[in-house]
Order: sequence, then structure tokens, then C-alpha cells
Amino acid sequence: MSHTHLIKLSVGTETVDDLAAWQATKRAQAPDGLPRHVTRMWPRRESEVLNGGSIFWVIKGVIQCRQVINRLDEYIGQDGIRRCAIVLEPEIIRTQTSLKRPFQGWRYLQPADAPPDLPEGRDHEEPLPVELNKALAEIGVL
Repeated sequence: MSHTHLIKLSVGTETVDDLAAWQATKRAQAPDGLPRHVTRMWPRRESEVLNGGSIFWVIKGVIQCRQVINRLDEYIGQDGIRRCAIVLEPEIIRTQTSLKRPFQGWRYLQPADAPPDLPEGRDHEEPLPVELNKALAEIGVL
């Protein structure tokens, strides 16, 4: 069975460190202490997502990192509506940056379209400036 990834805007975060800080809060954690992202829609391709998939985070218009998806939990809020809690491994893996236009919710991301991880030792590189990243993408370098 193949796998697929998810891609999601990290709304309200300016940096990967901001994402990590948010995930360290109790509000952003599953009962077992793992970070989670609660969303309205349950992935129909659940088995593919759970077969080695990650969630790729878009921060400030650029894919900058990913986290391995551990499981999907049912979450029912105070409003009684059933939601999906995407439970993640705590390690945030920095990726090569890739420009991404804004979109609503999450989307599937095929492995062939996912940016590669940064090599070991380069995990704290600053992303390219957005304009430079755009220019490189337009000429096919990124």
C-alpha cells in the first residue's frame, strides 16, 4: 500500500519555532501529550495517511517543515460536533523550502510533490526570502 501526506497552513505562526511553541501548550496536545491538530474533515484516505504519511506545514507562504502522522483520533468539542484530531510525532523535521499559495483546510500531498528534508546539520537554516523563492520557482529551479 502506498502512502500520502497532508499539507496545512500553520495559521498565526511566523516561524517553525512558533509552531513548536504552540504545540508545547496543553491545548494543542492529545491526552497522551503528543501534539495534535484538530480539523473538521476526516481524511478519506486514512490508511494511506497512516502508512508513513506526514503533515507538511506551510508557514508564511512557504513549506518549511513536516511532522510524521502518528494516528487520527475522534475529537468531539463542546459544540458536540465530531472532528478529526491529527496526532503527530513531536519531532519537527525541517524541509527544503517550497513556495505554496494559500488554501483552505488541509490537502493531500503526493510523496513525489513533497519537498525533501534538509540534510543533517542544516536544520536551522532560514528559509529563502519569499521573493527570491518565487523567482527561483518561476524559472524552475525550485
